Amino acid sequence: MSSEQIKITLPNGDIRELAAGSTAGDVAAAIGPGLAKAAVAAVVNGQTVGLMEPIEGDAAVSILTDKNPEALAVLRHSAAHILATAVRELRPGAGIGFGPSIAEGFYYDFEVDAPFTPEDLETFEKKMAEVAAADQPFERRQVTKEEARGIFGDDPLKLERLEEFDDAEVITVYKNGPFLDLCKGPHIVSTGRLQHFKLLSGAGAYWRGDEKRQMLQRIYGTAFHKKADLENHLHMLEEARKRDHRRLGKELDLFQFHPVSPGAAFWTPRGTVLYNTLETFVRERQRAEFLEVKTPLLYTKQLWEQSGHWGKYRENMFLVLDKESGEHDMSLKPMNCPSHHLYYASQTHSYRELPIRYVTLDVLHRNELSGALSGLTRVRQFAQDDCHVYLREDQISEEVKFLTDFILGHYEAFGLASRIKFATRPEQRIGSDEQWDEAERALREALDATGREYEIEPGDGAFYGPKIDFHVTDSLGRSWQLGTIQLDYNAPERFDLKYVGSDNAAHRPVVIHRAVCGSFERFIAILIEHYGGAFPTWLAPEQVRLMSVGAQWDDSARSLLTDLKLAGVRATLSVDETLGYRIREAETLKVPYMGVVGEREAADGTVAVRKRGAGKKQEVMGRDDFVAMIVAEIDSRMNSSE
Repeated sequence: MSSEQIKITLPNGDIRELAAGSTAGDVAAAIGPGLAKAAVAAVVNGQTVGLMEPIEGDAAVSILTDKNPEALAVLRHSAAHILATAVRELRPGAGIGFGPSIAEGFYYDFEVDAPFTPEDLETFEKKMAEVAAADQPFERRQVTKEEARGIFGDDPLKLERLEEFDDAEVITVYKNGPFLDLCKGPHIVSTGRLQHFKLLSGAGAYWRGDEKRQMLQRIYGTAFHKKADLENHLHMLEEARKRDHRRLGKELDLFQFHPVSPGAAFWTPRGTVLYNTLETFVRERQRAEFLEVKTPLLYTKQLWEQSGHWGKYRENMFLVLDKESGEHDMSLKPMNCPSHHLYYASQTHSYRELPIRYVTLDVLHRNELSGALSGLTRVRQFAQDDCHVYLREDQISEEVKFLTDFILGHYEAFGLASRIKFATRPEQRIGSDEQWDEAERALREALDATGREYEIEPGDGAFYGPKIDFHVTDSLGRSWQLGTIQLDYNAPERFDLKYVGSDNAAHRPVVIHRAVCGSFERFIAILIEHYGGAFPTWLAPEQVRLMSVGAQWDDSARSLLTDLKLAGVRATLSVDETLGYRIREAETLKVPYMGVVGEREAADGTVAVRKRGAGKKQEVMGRDDFVAMIVAEIDSRMNSSE
């Protein structure tokens, strides 16, 4: 083989010889014309690259087609550049930020004088189609820092980012048509490969995510290789819009927010019933194996310094001014861990007592950025089903299995599919590497012992220990991170936690942090969208709504109402207005059952039952049978919402 030839190793082990400087596109063509046509990008020595980038030495190469998720990310990143191209043509004065691909599509940030309107997005989308039709090639060029300064002299956002590059760092720019961008790539071969895309929305976004910096205007969009995939995605988005908990929360009269208390929900009577029902369910499941405690909401910084939160988490805490010291050296609690540690340390514990599981449902406060607040999913005041387990090292495996089964059982009760992820040490952490080594080893071995499949999340652990995260999938196929099991070797050292072993000597316990719902607020938001507001009967704020055909049969309906309430059913009686209006109101509020009483039902001691989702279909039932059916459905906690 000559020195001008390079060896290309394919995923199946085959080796091809090509001229040095050949591109990934050349590799695809050498394999076959079908692959060359289908190719979107490539992976060269583990790095995703564009098809036109030269390969200078021996390399392992795999060609990416529309069947590979990495290829979709390349398409969407290119779509962001095409969006910026369109905006710059129509708004030459727009400052340009950056435009990455994201899980559901892409975005690009612009610095403009006023927010973009829906009409602007329509105009930009049409221009994007023109840019795509022009089939402009994406050209990659490596430049010096000084050259880049000249290219982006009129783009202060780019210049700021440019100054963060090391002098030795490779700087690349990409050009399509008239548009140049500071970008690492990769991109599709040309704009013509983008055919199926949609601009979705605009939103404000602080530059670099810093609320002290200027507000940019972010345009979100999505793109797919195939038209059918785009249509399916847009359909899902429309379903998600209909199920948006913020919209349904208002329509179903569950909660509201007020500017005087940003990030804190006001629960209506109906919403409070829903909240309390969930809380009761959580308490019932924990009653046998967990010990519920209540702890203060306010602590001095001494506690947070001891726990490590003052140094690692203070920016997320609500600080309170101490009148005596004149300093902000107190804080509302953002989590329950330290208070549980204090309580555990206040008593002497034997090895025979362990594991001890303290659980608290107290309100917590975290100082989230105002721009990050979003309905119930991101709030400043919330409650967690927060638990801390104190145990011996030899109990870790058994405890992790118990907690894993417990958490997954909770999600199953709501028809939520789940998956497990193992998160390892983050860059910002407390404790020694030796402690982290031991914690990660122990938790991973315990997780392996459960026999359940899991994924690895490198660097996503808590600052004090590795963790197991539980993700659920709702009825629309969307993933939500909820529960967690976190192993902590640091807290026992910091709080000098002990137990008396069988040898009568003092030993360090291990701490496990556990949450199931994550927060009640966020979990309720997920449930609202999962069920589309049509809660199963046991969870519904209002389970039965009775109505009479006319006022002369109100008393008969009231008698049935009494029977239902005595049986523990959340039932109401709707009077006044027309029967049609009352039925529509019950349907709007998604009440699981309606019971109608007219002349015949009053005389026969029956009720005409209409089930949610059944349209005008109704069944006449004996009243005792109706009450018994509802009670049985509630007691069984049937998950069906229809």
